[in-house]
This record gives sequence, structure tokens and C-alpha cells, in this order.
Amino acid sequence: MVLLVIQGLLPAASVVLAKYVVDAAVIAIAVQGAWEGLDLLILYASLLALVMLATQILESISRWVSIAQSELVGDHIRALVHHKSAETDYAYYESPEYYDELYRVLEESQDRPLALLTSVGGFLRDAIAIVAMAAVLIPYGLWLPAALVLSTFPAFLVLVRYNRQYHSWWHRRTEDYRRAQYFDQVLTHSFTAAEVRVFGLKALFQPAYQAIRLVLRCERIALEKRQVLVRLFAAFVGLLVVAAVMAWMGWRVMRGDGSLGDLALFYQAFTRGQGLMGTLLGGVGQMYEHGLYLGHLFEFLDRKPSVASPPSPVMPPERLKEGIRLKDVTFTYPGTVVPVLEHFNLFLPAGEIVAIVGENGAGKSTVFKLLTRLYDPERGAVELDGLDLRRFDVEELRSRITALFQLPVNYHASAGESIMMGDVARPSDKMRMVQAAKSAGIHERILRLPDGYDSQLGKWFTDGQELSGGEWQRLALARTLYRDAPIILLDEPTSRMDSWSEADWFDRFRRHSEGKTTLLITHRFSVARNADRIVVMKNGAIEEQGTHSELVARGGPYSVSWERQVTEANVIEDERGDATGYDIWSGFDAPS
Repeated sequence: MVLLVIQGLLPAASVVLAKYVVDAAVIAIAVQGAWEGLDLLILYASLLALVMLATQILESISRWVSIAQSELVGDHIRALVHHKSAETDYAYYESPEYYDELYRVLEESQDRPLALLTSVGGFLRDAIAIVAMAAVLIPYGLWLPAALVLSTFPAFLVLVRYNRQYHSWWHRRTEDYRRAQYFDQVLTHSFTAAEVRVFGLKALFQPAYQAIRLVLRCERIALEKRQVLVRLFAAFVGLLVVAAVMAWMGWRVMRGDGSLGDLALFYQAFTRGQGLMGTLLGGVGQMYEHGLYLGHLFEFLDRKPSVASPPSPVMPPERLKEGIRLKDVTFTYPGTVVPVLEHFNLFLPAGEIVAIVGENGAGKSTVFKLLTRLYDPERGAVELDGLDLRRFDVEELRSRITALFQLPVNYHASAGESIMMGDVARPSDKMRMVQAAKSAGIHERILRLPDGYDSQLGKWFTDGQELSGGEWQRLALARTLYRDAPIILLDEPTSRMDSWSEADWFDRFRRHSEGKTTLLITHRFSVARNADRIVVMKNGAIEEQGTHSELVARGGPYSVSWERQVTEANVIEDERGDATGYDIWSGFDAPS
């Protein structure tokens, strides 16, 4: 604020001093360089030089302040976005609206708040300068400040109109911008590099990218082109006003109503005042523009999650005594009309391992998401020991659950950090980390890395070590097991493991999960057969359930699929000399 006030006063000071310099120069010429004429010239010229020097110094300081504000404001806004992204409903991430809104927020929120802050500061500075300049001009005519406004107002209207049109176009074309960004990432990202080369996808995605960019580019240029003539007209109006005012002042000087210094002062005051007025009104237009973009940020930050903690939450149990029950649950994914689960009932006894098997789309992963409270059921309830999940604090509930998702994240961190991410709420425990790695079957592989558990994983950073698909999965499983939670949820934990690793893993997992309640979603019967209970799902309903022996003896769908899998496995074993975890439910579609 101090800088703004001083910077606002300096232009008027320089204009006034310029008048005195010119008048002193006229006197010095008249006395032919005598000291009596030069002393005032030197004094005013020195003061003017000091003002110009102060202007340069303050501009440099303002730049430093602006950069400091940029870093602080940018980090603060990004922190707000990160916080809101982590607490918003999971359903939001599975909609196109999320990608459009987040693109707008991330594209503009980093710079727009600072730009708005800068515009407000510039507005205050220019307003002070305009008031000071008006004080200089008013003695020559009360109508002159009004003439300043008249000369710049058309350009202001053009700016506001253009900003509104551009924002409307940008909002309408958000998805096209995202699609172009997607094509660009496919062509440049390491994740897609192999398939782009093997399948020759450059010939598909590069023309698609260029086609979208052509449309966006042409529309943007056409939008800008339409503004050219309007801007020229606004500039012409401003020049006419300046010419008329300067002609009036020249006529006054010729009549003897002013000196050359007055003419110089008037010219500088009016032209600089016009520039300041244009900047001032332009700043108003920019604030309007920034406000349009920041509206998206505030919409995002004001979003309220529907999956939230109750006002007076109940503490979830440390260890389950009865178990988990889905009671008459009906659930439909947002944006769809067909329920995935309808009047669905399932009981997971405390301390047991329950496996859910079934074809793709049967609703297995939906049960997983309801148990982690990523979604809430439309009707019915999910209960822990008879208490509805919605009665618990969300974070407290999730602290009692550890989960392995079907597509776990490969974190580009050290091996040890990747495992300990499973429980960041408690202090790091290296002994528990090693035990989790052993239980997941990844300990020996980590020891073979250059720096053991301190080895950087992934290729994003220096000295990063890449793992195979199965090794990444076992690392994610170690992260899951690192959290000592009473409820364990696993979605396809062995989909990338070979049959030997799979059998060895389940034996270790059985020992690790003793006394805990486990839900195991799998396509592999070789894993499911070892569970305490098996639930067979089809089309969002339970087709049958029981132990492996009971289901095989019953002769139902599980038995038929089991016999088919055994037959297939025997054929493969005869041909290859090994056994596999063959997926009988969905063939080539399964993760295995």
C-alpha cells in the first residue's frame, strides 16, 4: 500500500516539475545563462531527476513484491485446491463435469488470483495518480477530467465486451481443449510410448490433435479479428479528444493566457492522464475478466461432499465382534439409471476371509466401494457390528480399513516410502514395513535394488528403478498390509502374480490376517478356494455362497466353473508343464 500511494503521486509530481523546468529554461535563455537564471533550472531539473530515479527504484521494488506475492498466493490457492480435491465426493471424479471443472480451475487458478491482486493494486495506484493529475488539470478547466474519461471510455467498453466473449468461448470449448491435451499426452507420455510405436498410433492421434487445434486456433483468431476494427475506432475517438484539447490549450497560450511551461505541463498531464485513465479502466476490465475465471475456482471450493461425517459421530470399533453387513442395499452409479445392486444382502463374519467371485460387471467392486464409503447406498445400509457406516466420522472409519484396489497406484518414491504410505497417520515403523514386505512377497526383490528400501522407484526421477507389473502389485499389497487395520479389502490382489507366487502369498496372508475381517475379490478360483467362505455374484445379486467344498458338492454355477477351470489347468499343465491361475469367469477380459 505504501508503494502504491507513492507510485500514484510520482506521475503528477513529475508533470508539475516538468512545467517548472520549462519555465526555468525560458528564464535562463532570457538572461543568457546567468547564474540567477540557472539556479532554478538546476534545482527543478535535479528534483525531476530524483523523481524519475525514485520511479525506477519503486518499479524494481514492486516487481520483487509482485514475485513474492505470486509465490505466496499461488501456493495458497494450490493448497486450497488440493484440500478440496481430497475431500470432494469420489463420484465427482467419475464424471466428465469433473474433468471440465478441474481443467478450468487448474488452468487459471494458479495465475488469476495474483493477477486479480495485481489489478486491484494497479487500480488503487492509478486512481491516486488520476486524482493527483486531475488536481493539476482542474485550474485550466473543470471540464478537463471529464474529457479524460470520454477519451478512454470507448476502449474500456471494447475491453469488457471482448473479455466476456472470450470467456464464453473458452468455457464452451473446455472439453475440446481437454481432448487436445489428451491426444498430446498420448503422443508424449511414457505410459503410452510402447503402444504408440508398436501399433503406429501416431498416424491416428497426431491428425486428431491437429484437427482440434485447427478449430480452436481459427475460432480464437476470428474472435480476435472481430475486435480489431472496434479497437481502432475506440483509439481514434481517444486521439480526436486529445487533438481537440491540445488545440484549445495551444490557442490559450497564443492568446497569452499561459506560458510554454503551462503548455508542457498541460500536454504531459493530459496525455499521461489519458494513459492512466486507460490503464485504470483497463484494470477494471481485467478485474471483471479475472472475476469470471475465479468464479470457477470458488464454485469448486464451495462444493460440499455428500459423503461426509455426521455432526455427532460415533467411534467405529477397534476390532469387529459381529462383522460387516450390507442390509437391503440398493445402489445406482451417478449418471446411470440401472441399479448395480438392488435389495442386496451380504454378511461378512468377523475374523473370517470371504471371497467374492463372479463375472465382470457382477457388482463385486461396487461392494468394495460401499465398504470404503466412497459411495453411500441409495437405500438400505452398510453396517459394522450393527452400526450404520454413516454414523462414523469418515476419516476414523477409513483408518479402520486397509484396501488394495484393482488398479493400485505406482508411486514414484523410495520403496520404503511407497510401503509406509499405507499408514501416514502414525510414525514410521521400519520393522512393520519390512514385515509387510515379507508378507507381500516383495522383501527379497527390494533387497536386490541398489539402495534397498531407500531405492527410488519409477523413471520420473534420477536413478529410478523400474519394477515388473507383478512386483508393483506386491509392493502395493505390502502398502496395504503395512496398515494394521481390523478390516482388509483386497480387489484382485494376485491378478499379476504367477501361480507359484500366488500360492506362497496366500499362505503368508492367512497368517497376517488372523483375527481380521477380510473381503477378497478375485477371478481366480485357486485363491478363492482357500477362503473361509465364497460368495458367487451375478448381475448384482448373490447366486450362491458357502465353502469351496460345499459349493463344489452342490453342483451349481461355482461347481461347473470349477470343473471347467480344473480341466483347462490340466490341459495347460500337460502342454506347458506348469499350472496357472486361469480366469474362468470372463476369459480375456479379466485382469489375470
